[in-house]
Parts: sequence; C-alpha cells; structure tokens
Amino acid sequence: MIMRNYDPDLHPFRDARNYKLALNATKLERVFAKPYVGCLVHGESISAMARHPEMLNYIFSGTYEGQLTLWDTSLEKQMWKVQAHNSHIWSITADCKGETFYTVGHDKAIKRWSCSNITEACDRMDVLKGPGSANHLSEPIDTWLCDTVISGLSHHRYQNEFLTCGERVLLWDSEKKVPVRSFDWSDTGGGEASSSAIAVKFNMIDTNVFASCDHDNSLILYDIRAKDVKKLKMKLRINDLSWNPTESFILSVVSDDYNAYTFDVRMMDADRRIVCIHQGHTSAVTCLDYSPTGQEFVTGSFDRSIRIFRVDEGRSRDVYHGKRMHKVTSVLFSSDDKFIYSGSADHNIRIWKSRASEKMGLMNAREKLAIDLSRQLRETYKDMPEIRRIARHRHLPKSIRAAAKEHHLIRTSRARKEENVRRHSKPGSVVGESRLEKPVFGVQDEEAVDPLAEQAALKKLEKFAVGAKKRMEARKKERTSIKNKKMKVSSPKGEEENISEEKNNGKFKKKNPKGSFKDESLL
Repeated sequence: MIMRNYDPDLHPFRDARNYKLALNATKLERVFAKPYVGCLVHGESISAMARHPEMLNYIFSGTYEGQLTLWDTSLEKQMWKVQAHNSHIWSITADCKGETFYTVGHDKAIKRWSCSNITEACDRMDVLKGPGSANHLSEPIDTWLCDTVISGLSHHRYQNEFLTCGERVLLWDSEKKVPVRSFDWSDTGGGEASSSAIAVKFNMIDTNVFASCDHDNSLILYDIRAKDVKKLKMKLRINDLSWNPTESFILSVVSDDYNAYTFDVRMMDADRRIVCIHQGHTSAVTCLDYSPTGQEFVTGSFDRSIRIFRVDEGRSRDVYHGKRMHKVTSVLFSSDDKFIYSGSADHNIRIWKSRASEKMGLMNAREKLAIDLSRQLRETYKDMPEIRRIARHRHLPKSIRAAAKEHHLIRTSRARKEENVRRHSKPGSVVGESRLEKPVFGVQDEEAVDPLAEQAALKKLEKFAVGAKKRMEARKKERTSIKNKKMKVSSPKGEEENISEEKNNGKFKKKNPKGSFKDESLL
C-alpha cells in the first residue's frame, strides 16, 4: 500500500520519505553507539566515588584498602593520592561551600580534607606541577571519631551540618566533636536502633528532610525540625537511595530483588506510593545516582552491568557492560550530564558516555542541524514497530540473557498460579495485590524518642570521643609489643622431641572395639 498526500501544498510522499529517513537515522544511531571512553586503574576494588565541587572534570574515588584519590577524567590521570583510612572507605561527600569534603571509613573515623588546597597544589595549568604534585597534603584538617562503624554520610546543602549512619543515624555540626542529635527509630528508645542503617541522604531541595535505609528492609523518612518518623517496610533489603535533584518529592531506591523503585513521598500512606518499578537487572542492584537534570538515573548491579533509566519508564533506556567488567559497587553521573562513571570489583573506574551515539568534540553548524533533524525524526516515528525494535535491541552477555529468560519464566508461572488460585476460590476470599503493592509490606508509624534517653546517649558518645584516641594508641602499643614477643620467643624443641620418642617407643595406645587397649606399635 502506497501512502499518498493529496494536499497540493505538500509533497505526495512526504510521510513515506520521512519514515525512511527516521529508519535510517535509527540504524545509524545504533551503528555509532560506542559508549566506552576510558578507564581509571586502581590497586584495589572501588568502594565510593564523588564529584569535585568546583572542577567539572575532577572526581574523587575511594577503595577497599582506604586509599583516597583525585582524578582528572579528561586526561585519565591521577592527580592526588593518600592513605585516608585503615580500611575501606564507605562514602565521600563535599560540603555546602565546596571548600572541603568528608570521608568515612570502616575504622570509625570521619575526616575532613581541604579541597581548595589540594586543587591548587595539583593545578595542571602550571607546567611545574605534574600528577601527584599534591601528595604531600596527606593530613586531614579535622577528624571525628565514633564508637560504632559508620556506613554512610550526607552533607546539608546550606548549613555546616552532616549526617552519618550506622548503628545510629547521627546529626553532626562541623564545629563540634560530638553529634548534635541522634535519630532513633527502634521500639525501645534506648539510643540504639534495632538494625544498622546502610545509607542516608539529605534532600537537596527540601533540605530539612532526609531518608535512610537499614538492614531491616526498611525505608525511613525524617524531618530534622520534628520528631515524627515515617517508616516503610519492604520485602527485601534496600541497598542505596537517592533524591531527585529537581523534584523534592521523588525518591528512588535499589533493592536486592533486582529492581529499582521510584517513590512519591507525598503518598507514602497510600497504595500509589510507588510511581514506577524499574526492571532489567538479573542480580542484586547495589548503587544508583541521579543525573543533574533529574530526568534519568543510573544503576549498578552484581550482574556486571549498569543501566540508565528514565524516571517514568520501567524499561532501561540503555545498558552498558564489558568483557572484563566485574560486580559494580559505585556509579556516578558527571556534573554536565554527559558522562557516567562506574566503579567495579576489577579495580577500575570506567568512563562511559551517557548517550552512547553522541559525538564528542567540536561540531560545525551543519553537523548540529543534521543531528537535530535525525533526533526529531526518531522522536516522531519512535512508535513504529520496525523503528521501535531497532532502537530497543541491545547485545547482552549470555549470562544476563539466560538469567532474564529464567526470571521471565518464574514471573509468568507465579502470575499463572495466583490467577488459578483466584479463579478456583470462593469469590472475595482471595484479595489480590497489584504490581505496585507487592514489593511493600506497609507503613509503620512509631512513637517519638524519649528526650532523656537521647541525652543519655549523646553523653555516652561525648565520653567516648574524649577517650577514643587514647584507646587507639594503647591498642597500637599492645599490638606492637605482642608482635615483638612473638618474634623473640621460639618454639620449645625439647617437648617435641619427647613426644616423638614416646610415639616411636609405642607408648600411645588405641582402644579396640571390645574395650581393651592395644599397643599402637603392634598394629
């Protein structure tokens, strides 16, 4: 069938021509889709990443050995490196002014570093300063010690306050050595939570609101101005969370059930609390980060791939993977929304283009016009079957394709079983759940914390902060003395010789089944 346009002012085959141009543009987009840009090689697995508050092409990275590194991603060079913590770094966050940044490690320490001093010392515009010229700045400008392991940190957007999470969620003031406030969501109210928190994040728009997730499969919302707590119980554990930078009421989380969820915090009590379920991963999703535009976010998973999702779409826009890529532990969008950084267990940070077919470098006016025209044509005809099939197709590893098939069979069989149970049961006896209601148990509202118990907990933390350094020094001295003793003391050779002689002489005896003893030398 030939499509004709009988309008005399238009070409009779205008739609057919535009469809052919859109089809060719879609094919060329997939041909030129080469997202991989480069990699930043480390000596250990990546545990955390953060954007530089002032420099667009600088990022910070932390490893499981406690090394903190500043990278120039445009040159793919290491600019600064220091042993920041004794064990792996959990989180890296810049402050509200962009002058300093904070790190937390498994050694129960919070450290603040001078961002401006490091940037000046490793200025790449100075010909006398090369990579590593700022390595002499190896001491933090401030340190806080906590009595428990800290697993996350988030800084307030406008004030000199930051949050940490672990066994407790604590609010700190950068000018004080003890926490200002402790947020407790346990039933006991004794200053300790029923389970440790995994991550905590401040809302960048409504800055008095923050959220955390814990090992008890709970998502908790707080307001630092009040004591009320909203706690949402999930069926599987949440590994990470992030607020939308342009819409204060949108919160996204990633879970162990291979999915990511986007919530509307205004409707946490209603069944429509989940706005969208983002599917595609075939293993536990570990991390996510929003783009500065707030329209997309990227997720990393143990299936050794990263996926880019739009906020309102359940299917991923794109998926990136590599042959040597291992489990992804951290992902990050660049400040200009053009690049994505993924840190994995193979000691690498990979740099990807956020749009796989986007051309890098300078373009003249004619190139820009052609790219805009092809994008408009693809957007106009995106729902045509052939164009949609080509645009959605992705080459995936065998492991991901096999796992996706298995998960599809599991979901279909489960849905078929639920339908059969509902069909063969008494009408009204089986209450079904919608797809958006299944991942959640419900909301649990808990009572406010006893202020006396909170004050007692803060006093306990204050006492610990005073004597923490002394205890650490005493432990170091004790370890060194034990090592020295082990080096000096040799094994007693006389006892070993006596034991060997007794065994050779047959003094060791065995008991036979009847109960009498036999000489071992006779056996």
